[in-house]
Amino acid sequence: MYKYYNPNPVTSTAGDCVIRAICAATGDKWDKVYSELCQEGFERGDWGSNNTVWDGYLRKRGYKRYIIPNTCPDCYTIADFAADNNVGRYIVATGSHVVTVINGDWFDTWDSGAKVPLYYFVRSDK
Repeated sequence: MYKYYNPNPVTSTAGDCVIRAICAATGDKWDKVYSELCQEGFERGDWGSNNTVWDGYLRKRGYKRYIIPNTCPDCYTIADFAADNNVGRYIVATGSHVVTVINGDWFDTWDSGAKVPLYYFVRSDK
């Protein structure tokens, strides 16, 4: 089920989905994640919301990436992923958005449950 979540200190709802998703998954404050992603991007010579930057950021923090099988590329949604993964914390990426699924609920500033997920991250030590 969709749960409204927005840790952005000025309640912006666009352009920071990577930060919001990481905050939801980790419990870290928006400012902390933002600045750490900026540092990661600086070290890589890229912007913090670039896939390679936040991928590296999560991997350094013990997350592992998994690809979602392409058996039904247009019919498997974030809502389906949440139903199939009703225990644990997942950072889920689509082609243009990132959202967190926690114990079967997805946390976002809007109901992104109809989006098609491509891959997800989960802590490898859990």
